Amino acid sequence: MFTLRLVPAVLATALAWGTAAGAHAQALKAAPAQAATAAVASAFDGVVEAVRQTVVAAQVSGAVVQLEAKVGDRVKAGQVLLRIDARAADQNAAASNAQVQAARASQDGASKDFERQKQLFLKNYISQAALERAESEFKATQAQANAQLAQAAAARTQSGFYVVRAPFAGVIAEVPVSLGDMAMPGRALVTLYDPAALRVTAAVPQSVASQMAAGVLPRVELPGLPATAAWVTPTRVQLLPTVDAATHTSQIRTDLPAGLTGVSPGMFARLWLSVPLAQPAAGASAASAVLSVPLQAIVRRAEMTGLYVLDPSGKPVLRQVRLGRVDGDRVEIMSGLMAGEQVVSDPQAAARAR
Repeated sequence: MFTLRLVPAVLATALAWGTAAGAHAQALKAAPAQAATAAVASAFDGVVEAVRQTVVAAQVSGAVVQLEAKVGDRVKAGQVLLRIDARAADQNAAASNAQVQAARASQDGASKDFERQKQLFLKNYISQAALERAESEFKATQAQANAQLAQAAAARTQSGFYVVRAPFAGVIAEVPVSLGDMAMPGRALVTLYDPAALRVTAAVPQSVASQMAAGVLPRVELPGLPATAAWVTPTRVQLLPTVDAATHTSQIRTDLPAGLTGVSPGMFARLWLSVPLAQPAAGASAASAVLSVPLQAIVRRAEMTGLYVLDPSGKPVLRQVRLGRVDGDRVEIMSGLMAGEQVVSDPQAAARAR
């Protein structure tokens, strides 16, 4: 009698538990597995480059006697970076100035003599030949003075080569010389770049470059920066028309916005391109399409990767899947799931409802 009375109580308890579990399962948040978007972001390694970067080289020979440039300094256009010993050049410039003064003195004397000869010729005191000789001497001294002026200007220009100035405002990236080093024509003295004009250059396969989504700017990731500043939207993208014959890749250049802090040439970067996915062939089943689910729905237990899928009765069932690319807050499912199946977005709630 005791057993018969206990059976209805057990059945009632099991029925109540099953009803609560079914209600809990129905309360689970689930979303259907969707076909992946028509384009997926693919990452390609790149490097930060300066759009405007120059290597200032020596134009004359001499010892470096003054060095004002240090790596990391910000300089203005025309600011003195270093000086080369210019004593010999200064002496040549002084000699040229003295020759100019002598030529001008000769020119003044010849000019006055020519004026006197013209007055005498008007009074018929000298012949036409004498006047022509005076005029020829005056023109010769005038030409000599002009030649000395040009030579003095060249000497002054040569003296200017001994003072190295910044061609534009920027940041000093490298100074390969030290005080006292011998500068020779063509030897690099200072490397300067403009921090306001930077870009990211990446090599991408030719097949990917030809399928880039038109009018869509890629995203740039700078892993060396804090997470809040690591993602940057470029202002312009350029695909170079040449292809590397050895690697069959094309170069893509993306201009970075001005004012970025902590970004310098040579930094590692990733270029995320929106590449269209291959569409399934006509007549292919929906199961062959690439599916995507919310990233938070993925369950990882030891070596198993899976997600909870609702069966026809609404009960969550753990199923093993194979993952693909991660795009934002969604992840591709390569196998183990069919289009339209309901995927639980909260794995912990699904585990409690089982």
